[in-house]
Order: sequence, then C-alpha cells, then structure tokens
Amino acid sequence: MITHKSLQVAPCLYGPLSPAMAAPPAAVELPTSRAEMAALGWDACDVVIVTGDAYIDHPSFGMAVIGRVLQSQGFRVGIIAQPDWKSADAFRALGAPRLFWGVTSGNMDSMVNRYTSERRIRSDDAYTPQHAAGKRPDRAVTVYAQRCREAFKGVPVVLGGIEASLRRLAHYDYWSDRVRRSVLMDSKADILVYGNGERQVIEIAHRLAAGEPMRDLRWIRGTAVMCNATPEDCHEADEQEVDQPRQPSEKTARPVLRLPSYEAVVDDTVLYAHASRILHQETNPGNARALIQQHGTRHVWMNPPTFPLLTEELDAVFDLPYSRLPHSGYGSPKEAAIPAYEMIKHSVNIMRGCFGGCTFCSITEHEGRMIQSRSEDSIAREVAAITELSPSFTGTISDLGGPTANMYRLGCNSPEIEAACRKPSCVFPDICPNLKTDHQPLIKVYRRIRQMKRIKRVLIASGVRYDLAVRSPEYVRELVTHHVGGYLKIAPEHTEAGPLSKMMKPDMRSYDAFKVLFERFSEAAGKKQYLIPYFIAAHPGTTDEDMLQLALWLKRNNYRADQVQAFLPSPMSTATAMYHSGRNPLRRISRHKAGYTERVFTAKRKKQRDLHKAFLRYHDPVNWPSLRTALLTMGRGDLIGTGEQHLIPPEHASHVPAEKKHEPCKQPFRTQQTRRRRR
Repeated sequence: MITHKSLQVAPCLYGPLSPAMAAPPAAVELPTSRAEMAALGWDACDVVIVTGDAYIDHPSFGMAVIGRVLQSQGFRVGIIAQPDWKSADAFRALGAPRLFWGVTSGNMDSMVNRYTSERRIRSDDAYTPQHAAGKRPDRAVTVYAQRCREAFKGVPVVLGGIEASLRRLAHYDYWSDRVRRSVLMDSKADILVYGNGERQVIEIAHRLAAGEPMRDLRWIRGTAVMCNATPEDCHEADEQEVDQPRQPSEKTARPVLRLPSYEAVVDDTVLYAHASRILHQETNPGNARALIQQHGTRHVWMNPPTFPLLTEELDAVFDLPYSRLPHSGYGSPKEAAIPAYEMIKHSVNIMRGCFGGCTFCSITEHEGRMIQSRSEDSIAREVAAITELSPSFTGTISDLGGPTANMYRLGCNSPEIEAACRKPSCVFPDICPNLKTDHQPLIKVYRRIRQMKRIKRVLIASGVRYDLAVRSPEYVRELVTHHVGGYLKIAPEHTEAGPLSKMMKPDMRSYDAFKVLFERFSEAAGKKQYLIPYFIAAHPGTTDEDMLQLALWLKRNNYRADQVQAFLPSPMSTATAMYHSGRNPLRRISRHKAGYTERVFTAKRKKQRDLHKAFLRYHDPVNWPSLRTALLTMGRGDLIGTGEQHLIPPEHASHVPAEKKHEPCKQPFRTQQTRRRRR
C-alpha cells in the first residue's frame, strides 16, 4: 500500500476498501488473461486498462504506473495490451470490469506513432514486440473506447494518456488537416484524465467503489467531462471576443472561461489562435480556471490541472513493485525485442515536468511546467533494483533524467509568485530572476549513484538545457568528466532569431558558452567528446533565408547532420496553432488593432519542406540540384562554387574541394511530444 497520506484517498470520504480488493503479492504481473486472474484467485477485475503499447511493467510506461498505483490502493487491475480492435471479442478477455475501463493509446499519440512528419506510414513501432507495425489503430483512444462500450454496455470508460491529454478540447489534427472535436465527443467516454493521472485515477476509483454515480464526478482536477450547460454555481466569462477579453469575478467559488466553440474555431483561424492562447494561460494549478467549450448542443467542461505530486508522493509511485520487464507472455526480454524497452530498461526517471515552454513540445500540456522531483534515496533504490532485477545489466545506467536532464529540484524561489504566474516559460526570453538554478542537488545525485555497488558507469541521455547548465560550471564539469559517452545531445533547434522566437528557445550565445565549457572540461578530463546539436526544419516562423543561414552555420562549424527532422504539428501545442492559424498566440490576438496580432509564415508545401530539410543536409549530393535552384532564386549564386566559402559545388564542377573533418551530428528519430520516450 502507498502509505503517504496525501496520495491516499481518505477512508472517511470514500469508505473503507472491501476485503475482496486485497492487493496481489509484490512484483506479481498484472493479469492479462483469465488464467492469470484465476492464479491470483480473482473472479473479476475492478479496473481493466486497455493500452496501445505492449505491456511492460516499468515506471517509464504509463499503463504500468497507473496499474500499480491502483493495485497499491487495493484494487484488482487487469491489462489488455494491443488488442485486435476490429471486433469487441478481444475486449472481453478479462470479463467486465467492476468499476471502469481505463483507455490509453500508450506512451505516444497513435497518429504520431504511426505516421512521419510527411504523413508516411512508419515501417515499425518501437512499443511493440519485434517492433512490428500495425498493432494499434489510428486514433486508438477513440477506437478502444468504442470497443469497450460494445464489449460490456454500461461500464464507465475513463480516457487517459498523452493522446487523450492533447485532444481534450477542439484541436487541429495534422493528419486530416482539419480541426477535430474533443476526443470525449468522438469516443463517448465518461471522463477524460489529462496529465499524469495518479491523483485523478485514485479519486475516480475510490468514489465509484463507494457507490457514487459517474455523473457526480464532475469537479475532479485534471479531468474533463461532457455537460449540457454551465453549472448554476459557476460564474462564466465569455472569451470569444478576442479584442476585449473579460475576467470572471474573483469572488465566485468556481470561475470558468468560455472558449470559442468547436464550430467557431473550425471556421475562424483567428478564434483558434485566441483559444490556444487562453488555454496555455490556464496551465498553472495555482491560478488556472475551468474552461468550457461548446460542441454542438453539448459542452466540454475542463477542470483546472491537478496539483503536482510532492516528493514523498512521487517516491511512493516509483517505489511500487515493478518487475521492470516485459510481460512474460512475450517470452524473455530478448525474445520480446521491444525497442522502447531496450532503450529505457536501465534508465531512471528522476523528475517530471518542464518549465522550458518550447512551443513545439507537448510536455507542458501533459506533465505541466512545475518540476516534480524524486528524493535522492528513492533514485538510489531504483538503481539498486536495476542491478538486482535486470538479467542484462552489465554495470551501466543509461540515463538519469526525464523530460530534461538538468531541471532536477529547480523551480520558483517564491511559492506566492509561482501560484500567481501565467508566463508560459521560466527561461524565455531570459531566465526568470525568481528561478532557482542551483545544480548542486543534481550533482549530489550523480556522485552518489556513481559510488553504488555494481555501477561502472552512469550516462546522461536526456537533453541538457544548456542555458541553465552554463549557470553552473561545476555541473558542466561533472557532466562532461563522468557522464558523457563520447557524444552529448543538446537542442538549439535553430540559429536564427525568427524561428527561435517562435520556438521560445534561447539564442546561440548560450550554446556558444556551453560549447566553450564542454570543450574545456573534456580536454581537462583527457577525453575526445562531441556535442550533437538537434535542429528542426520547417518550424513555424522559419523562412528559406533562415534555413540558408543555418546551413552556413553548420558548414562553418564543420557539422554534418546524418538525419534531419521536419516540424510535426502535434495536437494542442502552441506551434501547431501557429501552423494552422498563421498567427502567433504568444502575443495577444486581435482582428483589428495594429501591433497585436503577429502573422507567422510556415513552410507547408512539400516542395518547400523538402527544401528546408535539404539545407540541413547541404553536404549530400542528392540535395544539390534543389539547393542550386533555391540559391539562384534567392540571389545567392555566390554560394555555389568549389571554394571553402561556397555551400555547394556548381553543376558541372570538375572537382569538389576536400572538406575539413566534420564533427558528427547524428539525429536519431524523436518526436516533439517528448524528449524521451516516457509517458
């Protein structure tokens, strides 16, 4: 049982758990079949979780965390992983859940998982045994919810995970190139949990177990439900007027902002950008208000975000008895061959959240911008568990990180200021003077883990926020001396002010300062190490000239990108609102007032997107014909030639000049949903 009282639901509120809901023995897999249920002595499950990922009992996988948390509360939880969605038969495998279905697409949005930024179907799936493709449907949350309804009518359906989080309101969908309704409407689910869902799911389970009807679960933070109208005890402010936004009375107990309706944002990109701006201003649990958005004759009611877990609560979640292995039904981990598991099996998540606010990233919309950090002791216990439980452990911890490598225990110096703040980022355009940037707690964690038994090496694979790192040269020294395996990835994303301002990323001065420290400390340690910078092509706000300047920067700095990434508009992100609307929601939106609404150019046509990617790989002969045409059109024919100052050679050059030795600049596949493949 989780014993920390603030994470556990008070018995006086929801009633004691019945003896029939005794938790199974520690480290026993959650059942995936009737036979496994019988072995546990169960005649039924209280909750059945349906997931688009393979079942891996590891704290980096959302379905495993929620399953173990519910188990720790005394509930019987079953897992149906990657069911055949073409009929309801696979959804009947464990019988009808007594309380509710929990439905998730998995660790990734199913559309991001299946399609590339060019809308091509991917040939594999990192979350599936043998990395086989095609094991989950498009828009998996909606399809799974519908099959759950077919399998057992009348059982409540609870949506969760990143796909539900990012589609909780009307949203632009890149793959269909249109604004879609809230997933609550399409799935006909009873309630949607957004963000990390431990608090919400515990409350839902206990209240249903106590006999409360689902219709009474309206006010749970971090959830969204459908309703017929604004409740009588709420004071509503209509935010459809973009030029004169009004604020609700602070005297009311339940202030609510009415967003432009689904029908309005479908037809009006100005209102879509405005709705995105309002949404992102209401992400701080300390001051966020409920949002309501009409969809036809009904309304989506979104409660304010849930409060972050305390350190003791987060420790309790990670201290649960995970086996840290794929389900035994897949065979041995080697036989299962699940790439996502292989990547994280020896890594440790030390924190949640990110206050960076990068507009193309969905961490803020999902995990929030307040950092939730584990204790040093809890991290050490998980490392010890890896050394004892993992059959393939050879002494290397592959990562100590999270959404960002170096935000551990960072946050606002003032709880009062933090509770009132509506800024989308703590580090853009500059680092907030109220932000703690002390890396000493993280340095202490690194040193402790390095000294543990059976630990030979600890690597840092999460992306380093270099504008924060340069505030602590001691941290950079520690990182470079002990935790870089030859290459360190960082993400400047671009070099030019236009794209960087739309991304909310720092300028290149921070990168240059970090590179100086990195090279100095690498030399002092006697190591030959390289920085791997990530860049995005075709991000909103990026012109052809911006990409040319980035290509020239790469050439000057002797970088060659092995792979390149084009911007992928994930649901609900600010950059996606820019992509769809052509306006900048980081500034106030207005129809008429000059100086308010900023227009944003985005490369949308395939030819131009391909050109932007070609600039990142200027050294590839395949790209030279299109680059020659573009350079001549831009009036930059002076960059075509065989000299060192030229970017590409002429069409019929008799020779190509020998280039300097280039630094490696590998860019493996990643998504903008998360820096790491974590829930």
